[in-house]
Amino acid sequence: MLAVFALLAQMAFAMVSTAVRQTPTIDEPVYVGTAVVYVREHSLRFNPEHPPLGKLIIASGTVFAHPRLEPGFRGDQGQLGRRLLYESGNDPWQVMFWARLPVMVVTLLFGLAVFGFARDLVGSMGGLAALALFTFSPDLITNGSLATLDVPAAGFVVTAAWMVWRARYRPLSCLALAGVASGAAVATKMSTLPAVPVLLALAGWSYWHSVGGAVPRARRTVRALAAAFGVGVVLVGVVWATYLVVDPRLRWTTPSDVPTVHGLRALLIDRLPFPDPYRDGMRIQFGFESDTWRGYLFGRLYTGSLWYYLPAALLVKTPLGMLVLWLAGAAAMTAVPRLRAAAPYVLIPPALLLAAAMQGSRDLGVRYALFVPVFLAVAAACLPALRRRWAYAVTAVLVVFVALSSLRTYPYYLPYSNEAFGGPAKTHLRLHDSNVDWGQDLGRLADRLRERYPGTRDVWLVYKGSGVPSWYGIHGHNPLKVSPDRVHGLLVVSDTSIAKADGRLEQLIRGSRAIDDVGHSITIFRRP
Repeated sequence: MLAVFALLAQMAFAMVSTAVRQTPTIDEPVYVGTAVVYVREHSLRFNPEHPPLGKLIIASGTVFAHPRLEPGFRGDQGQLGRRLLYESGNDPWQVMFWARLPVMVVTLLFGLAVFGFARDLVGSMGGLAALALFTFSPDLITNGSLATLDVPAAGFVVTAAWMVWRARYRPLSCLALAGVASGAAVATKMSTLPAVPVLLALAGWSYWHSVGGAVPRARRTVRALAAAFGVGVVLVGVVWATYLVVDPRLRWTTPSDVPTVHGLRALLIDRLPFPDPYRDGMRIQFGFESDTWRGYLFGRLYTGSLWYYLPAALLVKTPLGMLVLWLAGAAAMTAVPRLRAAAPYVLIPPALLLAAAMQGSRDLGVRYALFVPVFLAVAAACLPALRRRWAYAVTAVLVVFVALSSLRTYPYYLPYSNEAFGGPAKTHLRLHDSNVDWGQDLGRLADRLRERYPGTRDVWLVYKGSGVPSWYGIHGHNPLKVSPDRVHGLLVVSDTSIAKADGRLEQLIRGSRAIDDVGHSITIFRRP
């Protein structure tokens, strides 16, 4: 218990101390503004492309910040976030901390779920190894300290898989909890839907196993199908409940900009037993997938998407020791007879979710694959099950290596990359967007300008993010709106903008000299 507490405490410290220094990332103001509207106005009109549960979690923190926001705001959701944080007399630091706090709490609780899952499979020491990988994961620390939806969605899926596994021995209570957890996942992010058929099939299989051979095969089959159906009913009920919590009357008018979906996608949406705003949200998500996005991988800027982007990004942003333990643990699960039964519960859901995410059109970050480090922390704990002395030693050494790699990057977890790719200072050379620069370092930039460049009159700023520079005391000019020969002095550019630079910005950067780095996400140039 002391070891569990120590691991969770260090993760909590890393998340809290990181969160208080980071300005709002690009997505956070939308979720926080929507959460406030949920509580104050019971309206679903903002951010329909994501179900309500993740934002209700965020709302459980924002109520303590007591933010001011005029009712009936009619702008878009991006303008809503800006109005809440910067134009209503609120303190953005305070509002964002309270919005992020409940996500940090549920992240720690999901760490306990990972510990419990691994302990059920290989005992307490294996549980500690899984928890260590979870709590030292830079990606989980990063996203677990932000008011976003990715960690809650991944955590609910792994909790559902754990409950389905435990249903082999305690079917009724665990299958009910599996329905709640899987419903919570679907009510947090629609990207978890591909895991639902697997979870339902595993629920039926677990019930089949729990009944035993004393019951005739036909009756066992019927009961197993009924158990899977029951889990699905609970799942649907949870999704409906989250919408009714926001608006008990479920007032909804389809927005005029919801795209029309055809073919199999339209058939899928029409058959889902979910509320109309959920199905319209799916149409919006499919509309995003039909758009053309720009990506950046290993120094190459491209249009469209690459099917191998997420595996490549995971290779860069996962500690080396963790990568080895993932592969070794997955192999051990298939090699050790007593663990083979658990392999489908641990390995199939993340594999299926990763395969679905790899088909997406948005190559924007490993946050779309956070279920991989969550599930494979459980798989990695299975390596000692080989019962070889070297397996215990290798596991211990690699866990320590992971911890050291994570601690060395503090407090810059968001731009983390492992030692093979040069560490966080080099991540921007290989990846962009939420892998490196998500707008999180505007506050650090303000501090840097005051400390190292006092009295500088000409600051030219190309910032990619949702923060408002002037609120933090940064009074920059846009160098893209004037002739290049007028741009002199400090040129400050977000690294994502550097990765995508072309035309005038590329010309400005080429004629400047890099002199400083802020948080490994913003570069300061000197332009003569």
